[in-house]
Amino acid sequence: MPRKFLRLHVPSPSRVLQHRWLARYAHFLQHPNLWHLNRRSVAGGVAIGLLTGLIPGPFQMPGAVLLAVPLKKNLPVALATTLYSNPLTIVPLYLAAYEIGAWLIHDASSGVAPQPFHIDWMHPADALIAFGDWVLGLGPPLLIGLPVLAIALAISGYVLVRLGWRAHVLWSWQQRARRRRHH
Repeated sequence: MPRKFLRLHVPSPSRVLQHRWLARYAHFLQHPNLWHLNRRSVAGGVAIGLLTGLIPGPFQMPGAVLLAVPLKKNLPVALATTLYSNPLTIVPLYLAAYEIGAWLIHDASSGVAPQPFHIDWMHPADALIAFGDWVLGLGPPLLIGLPVLAIALAISGYVLVRLGWRAHVLWSWQQRARRRRHH
């Protein structure tokens, strides 16, 4: 069911590669695993998206492309998965990374959680600058915690997709066997 849904709603690779901005890079994007929905490619795409989703700023999707293409993992899945970090989730994710980093380096100030960042939707440029200042103020605990959290999320995502895919396949086999017995 998910594969059929995705095939109906995701544009075909040939259509994507004909886009005027992507046409010149089409030779890099020809490998079938970049587009096929199989368990290895999708699990790898999810892992890549979770890993690069914590990269600051607008570099998440380029980071996902730079990993997915040479590793031959599902590119649309990797790009879509980076969207788990967005203006609503980035502050809690960075606070979690800060706490992980503080715990790992035994930072005594970790008992006092940093003030969460509040986005001023009326002044997005000022909010972006304030967010940058807030991130820089978190210092070494964040610098250590971000890659640790990103790697943990990537491994967890990879394992969960592989297990979920396997469970779905087993369930489908069982359903097919039941239908054959009743016919």
